[in-house]
Amino acid sequence: MFNFFKKINYKFKPILKKEGGFNQLNNFFKEKINAKRYSTGFTMIEIIITIAVLSVGIIGTYNAFYSIMNVADTMSYRLTAAYLAQEGIDIVKNIRDGSFVAGVAFNSGLTSCAGGCQADYKAGTAVEQRPNQLQPYIGSFLKINSDGFYGYDLGTDTKFKREITINQVSLDELQVDSEVFWNYNGKDYSVKSSGYLYNWH
Repeated sequence: MFNFFKKINYKFKPILKKEGGFNQLNNFFKEKINAKRYSTGFTMIEIIITIAVLSVGIIGTYNAFYSIMNVADTMSYRLTAAYLAQEGIDIVKNIRDGSFVAGVAFNSGLTSCAGGCQADYKAGTAVEQRPNQLQPYIGSFLKINSDGFYGYDLGTDTKFKREITINQVSLDELQVDSEVFWNYNGKDYSVKSSGYLYNWH
């Protein structure tokens, strides 16, 4: 009956030594803090990479657009120069035809241009007197007027210069070279057109 009151020996161990309790709670918060720290660092790396990728994309797009614009401008100038070069040949042709009408030698006033001359669309027409049709080349820039014609008198300055060279190949044949020069973005360009005129009168 009195065995119920047998002496019981209890052994108590500190809770802090077990994988639980305060130590477990402390480890839990450490893990959360470290996870947050690593997560924040990874997000910053992502932002930096994203900014870098966007920057490369924007710079690449700008460079591509700039290159396209340069090509477009270069082609536009080249087309204009080709037109002006051919116009130089036509100017000399008009002067030659005018000589036929005036009853003078077909090469009258043309043989002095072996060293280069300059002339505009008025040459060879009634607007310009014969002595003023061809002038020594001095590198003058062509101007464009309100009607879209290129000349040396009135208008807005352009990038273009035109030199016309005339050489007598034979008694009845002239070689005409018309070369147009311009500069764009610090680089020199030129377009040349050549032709032959004959004494067919």
